[in-house]
Amino acid sequence: MDRRALILSGLAAALAGAGGAHAQSFERRREVPSDLRPRIVRISGPGPGEIHVVPRDFALYWTLGDGNAIRYACGIGRPGLYQAGTFYVGDKRKWPRWTPTPGMIAREPEIYAKWRNGMPGGPGNPLGARALYLYRPGGGDSFLRIHGSPDPGGLGREVSNGCARLMNEHVIALYDQVPLRTTVVLHPKG
Repeated sequence: MDRRALILSGLAAALAGAGGAHAQSFERRREVPSDLRPRIVRISGPGPGEIHVVPRDFALYWTLGDGNAIRYACGIGRPGLYQAGTFYVGDKRKWPRWTPTPGMIAREPEIYAKWRNGMPGGPGNPLGARALYLYRPGGGDSFLRIHGSPDPGGLGREVSNGCARLMNEHVIALYDQVPLRTTVVLHPKG
């Protein structure tokens, strides 16, 4: 089996369920519009095995090679909080612990101050079911994440404090495919 066949067979399994029958029943229960579901699209430019977040599309693309990518609908950073650049996946966590940044606490203490010491992972956690931690080449943790959310209402909008937000079942599928050190490009707005 060649690499493309292996990737596409894995993709088929991921798209069929993004975690199994649970994800399929979740999407039916929540009535997620078809345009917010992952799908294979044609792209040009990037090679295989990269993540590209394109703000004008409100989409995250996981590149497969041969001009194909999986397109996930996402929410992006609010105005002034989105940071374009090239990063890499420096860490991955299931049901991650969340701690607001000092900037988040300073901007909105009424929302974030109570969590200054962190919130354990779980269904109510803002990072959702999985998180990919974005690091700067030659630097360290950027405090930006690609993470899940149980609410599809944030997809296709500028809603986060800089992170790319996917539905939980979609970030679970992405998490299972993306290795550490994967290149992540957050494209500029506009």
